[in-house]
Amino acid sequence: MPRAHPQEFRDDVVAIARRGEAPIAQVAKDFGISDSCLRSWMVKADVEDGNRPGVTKAESAELRELKKRNRLLEQENEILLRAAAYLSQANLPRK
Repeated sequence: MPRAHPQEFRDDVVAIARRGEAPIAQVAKDFGISDSCLRSWMVKADVEDGNRPGVTKAESAELRELKKRNRLLEQENEILLRAAAYLSQANLPRK
C-alpha cells in the first residue's frame, strides 16, 4: 500500500502544479507521485476551494455528525414511545 503524504505536502504540490510552469505529469514525476494521484489531489483542492461542485471535508464532517445525532434522537424517541405504551397499559382499569 502506498504511503500517505502529509496534507502540507499535498497542498504544496497542488500549488506548484496550478502555477502551470510545467506539465502536470512532470510535476508529479518530480515529486515522486503518480500523475493520477496529483490530478486527484487537484480535484479535491478545487472542491475545497469552491471552484468545483462537490462535498468539502467540513460539509462531510458536519453531515456525519448530523446523521449520528439523528440516529441518537431516533433511538431516544423509540424508547420514549415504548415507555409511554408500557405505562399507558399499566393504568388501564381491570375488568
